[in-house]
Amino acid sequence: MGITKQQLPQLEDKICITDGGMETDLVFHHQLDLPEFAAYDLLRHEQGYATLFQYYTSYAELAQRYKLALVLETVTWGANADWGDKIGDSPQDLEKFNLQSVKLIEEIRKDYGDEDAPIVISGCLGPRGDGYTPSQRMTAQEAQDYHSVQIATFAQSNVDMIAAHTLNYVEEATGITLAAQEYGLAVCISFTVETDGKLPTGSTLEQAIHAVDQATDHGPAYYMINCAHPTHFSHLFQTQDSWLNRVKGLRGNASCLSHAELNESATLDEGNPTQFGAELSDLKSISPHLTVLGGCCGTDYRHIEQICKNLTYA
Repeated sequence: MGITKQQLPQLEDKICITDGGMETDLVFHHQLDLPEFAAYDLLRHEQGYATLFQYYTSYAELAQRYKLALVLETVTWGANADWGDKIGDSPQDLEKFNLQSVKLIEEIRKDYGDEDAPIVISGCLGPRGDGYTPSQRMTAQEAQDYHSVQIATFAQSNVDMIAAHTLNYVEEATGITLAAQEYGLAVCISFTVETDGKLPTGSTLEQAIHAVDQATDHGPAYYMINCAHPTHFSHLFQTQDSWLNRVKGLRGNASCLSHAELNESATLDEGNPTQFGAELSDLKSISPHLTVLGGCCGTDYRHIEQICKNLTYA
């Protein structure tokens, strides 16, 4: 393992950026075919590996330029049993790809990480079911058993933490947290929300965070929101409620469309990168506990660069 939980820069108030929406960028801008939207598929061949290396490198150079920390997620959002089975990968294949994804970022960190711009290696998990819809709902124990396979693999590697993205119900988040605790890994739980700022189940973000914290003895190192436009959750940060201090990261969508509308869209809504950067930095200005800012679906290098510019000149 690399950085300990106590050394994670985002927990020491160091501002971190992330990359943008990797999968949408690769599909729409690089015209790559990702089976089941799984970017880990690119690890199968040298050209795909080189594409991912260059993708990560661009953000590492950006973080260096602005002297910001960088949280890089592995390409393994879809590298779990159910999604791997759809693609035709065995458990052994998935273990190999999960480990290889960490080594790729290790190479980037060796070349670009430094004291001013440290790079955090985050092992990325996705939901068992659809990221937008709480399907295939599990109990917390079932979720722990299911996700512990991928988490156990990450525990063999040099990840600094793990992060579960686009979670949409409490039990799966709880199970992932319990599995992370079992293997001694710091974990970030990132929920997705609808246009009203609530989880797809109808739970408020406050309710979801309280439920996971209560079931895991405040297990997550911190929480995030991802895969929603800033206008969908900005109203949550207009108060000073203490539970908000548990939310340290935002990875916004470029589009203002709802999840249902995005599912029906055949084109990429890139939004307005300048406005996107301003919206996230504005939320940071009123919520100092936010230390991780980045992008999700529809965002790319341009959106993250605008975040950097706004943070630097704020």
